[in-house]
Amino acid sequence: MNDDMTGHNSNDPAVGGIAADRLRSIIERVERLEEERKGLAGDIKDIFTEAKSAGFNVKVLRQIIRIRKQEPAEVEEQETLLDIYRRAIGM
Repeated sequence: MNDDMTGHNSNDPAVGGIAADRLRSIIERVERLEEERKGLAGDIKDIFTEAKSAGFNVKVLRQIIRIRKQEPAEVEEQETLLDIYRRAIGM
């Protein structure tokens, strides 16, 4: 017996050539990870709030975190160029 409007049995593992259970599993896994990411973003925001209340400059902390993700040679090149550009404009 057909259970839905598409004419397919809702227990059919493949609907229109799509493995419905696999698709549902993938979607639900992504949804769970997005919820975790939202929670982690909140935790990170709380840490920056704590840092700010302790007198740290959050903008500078974010820059340091970004720099620490880079390769040392890349950081050195950027710092050299920054120095050259500053001198070029009289800073």
